[in-house]
Amino acid sequence: MADPRADPESESESVFPREVGLFADSYSEKSRFCFCGHVLSITQNFGSRLGVAACVWDAALSLCNYFESQNVDFRGKKVIELGAGTGIVGILAALQGGDVTITDLPLALEQIRGNVRANVPAGGRAQVRALSWGIDQHVFPGDYDLVLGADIVYLEPTFPLLLGTLQHLCGPHGTIYLASKMREEHGTESFFQHLLPQHFQLELAQRDEEENVNIYRARHREPRPA
Repeated sequence: MADPRADPESESESVFPREVGLFADSYSEKSRFCFCGHVLSITQNFGSRLGVAACVWDAALSLCNYFESQNVDFRGKKVIELGAGTGIVGILAALQGGDVTITDLPLALEQIRGNVRANVPAGGRAQVRALSWGIDQHVFPGDYDLVLGADIVYLEPTFPLLLGTLQHLCGPHGTIYLASKMREEHGTESFFQHLLPQHFQLELAQRDEEENVNIYRARHREPRPA
């Protein structure tokens, strides 16, 4: 039988000790990934502040695997990553010789910068900048050789903004690589089947059935002969 003289507050403290950080609403997790001979140490800051930008999504890993398996050449290429989150895709592109700009909304930049510092040697060509689709893409040049995005197609209201951003950033002879988990409920399939092909020549580069991830390659359409 419980002692009626016991202090309920001290009793609860014995079960749930007041340890610093035990019940914090955010926490960090470091993970290691190996692509193209590079070991990447990526910190993910989970919590309500970063939301979906906090973690490494399956689509990002699929895209990195694709770059490795297809030996995609980044050397001397001008590269930009959209909605980077942790920055893992852009970091790999920089380590493979690309001149890379890694972008996301302002709240994610601190996490990306930390991961860049942890993985890209001093002097490596990787800069981190804020980019809000449909708002400030025009402060960026329109001649990127490679435009990258992993799991950035999931909110239908952003689709026209993303499309306009892709049209501006991708150079005349540039290539866009987008990896996406194919979530029917988020309209992802519609974006790739109906919206993007209206403006770009699109092909399915790879399909991962197990993870339900598609990788698409897009280029500007060739001008029709007069």
